[in-house]
Amino acid sequence: MRIAIDAMGGDHAPEEIIKGVVMASKEVDCEYILVGDEEKIKKELARYPDKFKYSIIHTTEFITMDESPTAALRKKRRASVILAAQAVAEQKADALISAGNTGALTEVAFLYLRRLRGIKRPAIATFWPTKKGSAILLDSGANVDCRPEYLLQFAYMGSIYAERVAGVTNPRVALLSIGEEQGKGNQVVQKAHAMLKQSKLNYIGNVEMKDFLAGKVDVGVCDGFIGNMILKTGESVAEFIFTFIKEEVNKGMRVKMGAALMSPVFRKLKLKMDYSEHGGAPFLGLNKVCIKSHGRSNAKAIKNAIKAASEAVRQNIVEKISQNIEVYGQVEEERRQTQPQPQRQAQPYRQPNPQHPQQKRPVKKYFHHKKKEPVKSEAAKKE
Repeated sequence: MRIAIDAMGGDHAPEEIIKGVVMASKEVDCEYILVGDEEKIKKELARYPDKFKYSIIHTTEFITMDESPTAALRKKRRASVILAAQAVAEQKADALISAGNTGALTEVAFLYLRRLRGIKRPAIATFWPTKKGSAILLDSGANVDCRPEYLLQFAYMGSIYAERVAGVTNPRVALLSIGEEQGKGNQVVQKAHAMLKQSKLNYIGNVEMKDFLAGKVDVGVCDGFIGNMILKTGESVAEFIFTFIKEEVNKGMRVKMGAALMSPVFRKLKLKMDYSEHGGAPFLGLNKVCIKSHGRSNAKAIKNAIKAASEAVRQNIVEKISQNIEVYGQVEEERRQTQPQPQRQAQPYRQPNPQHPQQKRPVKKYFHHKKKEPVKSEAAKKE
C-alpha cells in the first residue's frame, strides 16, 4: 500500500505533517510518498531516528490557506497537492491525504481522481461526537445546491462507509430537517424523504440536530450548504465553551478548587470534542481514497488520517460504493420503466370572449401614409 501526502498543506506544515507520518509508520505498514520541498522534508525527517519506507516528490510550489483555489491552480501547475493527486491518478499511490486549502483539494480531486461511474456528486463525510459514540454527517461542504437523488446517493455512500470503516452494523440513516414530521423541510428534503423510504437502507426518517447528537442516528444526510454551516457552528460553539471555562476558572480560588475536582470530566469532554481523533474527512464517490484533514491538523490528526485512509483501502471502500451505486441505478431504472408516466391531454382551443374585458383581442392599428408624389421640374410642368 502506498499513500501520497501533501507535506506542504496546512497551517503547521511541514513540521506536524512529517511528525504525523513518523508516528503513523509505527502502526501502519505502508510506503509514504511525501510531496513538497525536498530540503525542508529531509530536515524534518532528520529529527527522528525512525526508519520507514518513503519517497519524495520535490516541488517548491504549494497553495496557502488564504489563496483563491482556481487562481492558484492556474498559476501553480506544480503545486504539492496537484503532484500528490497526479501520483494517485497514475496508480503510483492508493490514497491521497492533504490538510491544505479545501477548495483547491476539492477541485484537484474532482479533476484527477474523477467520480465513480454512476455517482452524480461526491460528498465530504465528517465524524461527529454523539452521546453514544460518533456519527457521520454528509455532505459537509462539497455541494452547496443538491437534488433529491444526490441526497439519496449520499445516504448510500455514508451507510457503506459507516459499515465498512467505522464498523457499524446495519447503520441507521436519517435526513436532517427542521422537524421529525414527514411534511417538514423544503421540496428537496420532502422528495428525498420519499425516495429514501423506498430504498433498501435502514432509513429511520427525518431527525433534528438534537436527535443526531443524542446518538439516535449513525449517518445524517443533508446538502453541503447546511452541512458546512453545522460543521462551522459546532466548531465555534465548542471553542466558545472551552474558552469561557478557562476564563472563569482563573477568577477565584474557590472556582479553581472546583475545577480541579472536575478535571477528569473536562479531559473526557476535550477528548470527545477533539477533531484529531478522527484525522480527517473522506471524499466519498471518487475513484480513489481521498482524505481532507483539518487546516490546523497536528501530528496526531495526520496519524489518524493515515490510519483512516489505510483502513478505507484495505476495506476496498471505493469498490463497495461502486457496486452499491450500480445496483441502485438498476433499481431506479426499473422503477422508472414500471411506473406509469402521466400523459398530458391536449387542451381544446377556446375562442376568446369578446364581452370579457381581459379576453378581448387587441385591435391592431394600421397607419396608412399617403405616398409622396415626386417633385416635377419646371419643364415637366409646362408640358
